[in-house]
Amino acid sequence: MASEKVQALKAHLALNVHNVERSIEFYKKLLGIEPSKVRTGYAKFDVQNPPLNLTLNEHNFKEPGALSHLGIQVPTTDDVLATREKWVEAGLLTRDEMQTSCCYALQDKTWVRDPDGNEWEVFVVLEDNLAETAPCECGTKVEETAATQTASACCTAAPVGVTREQSVAEASCC
Repeated sequence: MASEKVQALKAHLALNVHNVERSIEFYKKLLGIEPSKVRTGYAKFDVQNPPLNLTLNEHNFKEPGALSHLGIQVPTTDDVLATREKWVEAGLLTRDEMQTSCCYALQDKTWVRDPDGNEWEVFVVLEDNLAETAPCECGTKVEETAATQTASACCTAAPVGVTREQSVAEASCC
C-alpha cells in the first residue's frame, strides 16, 4: 500500500492579503475566472489551467514574507504574448522581459503585480541549463523593479508609445 503513488489533484497556494475585496478584483483579471468561494476575509479560486487551488486570506501584516515571486510556465512565446494581451485588456499593468537570462535559462516573460506587491510572471523557457558564467539574478530584477515602481495593480497599461515608467509617473490612481 505504501508503494502506491499518490495522484496530486492540484497545487494549493494561500496568500495573505491586506484587502480581500481588492485582491479578488486583481485575481479575477489575472486568472480570467470568478472566485468559487467568498467569505469575510477569504476568497478561493479553483483554477483549472494550470490546476491550482488559490486562496486569499485577509490579514494585517507589515513586512512581506520570504516569497520571491509566482509564475506560470507556458509552452511558447506566443502564449506569453497572448497572456500579456489578456492581462492588458483586463486593465493590468504589464512589464516584459524578453530574451532574459534567469535561473540559468533563456526566457521570454511578462509580469504583473497584485495589490500586495506579489509579482506574477508568465514565462517560456527558450533554452535551459545555461552555464554558470554569471550569478543567477532570479528575483533580483523583480526586487529592483519593485523598488523603483510605485504603481499598484489599479493602474492601467501604458498606451502604445508611452513607457511604463512614464505611465506610472502620470497615473492618478497610484
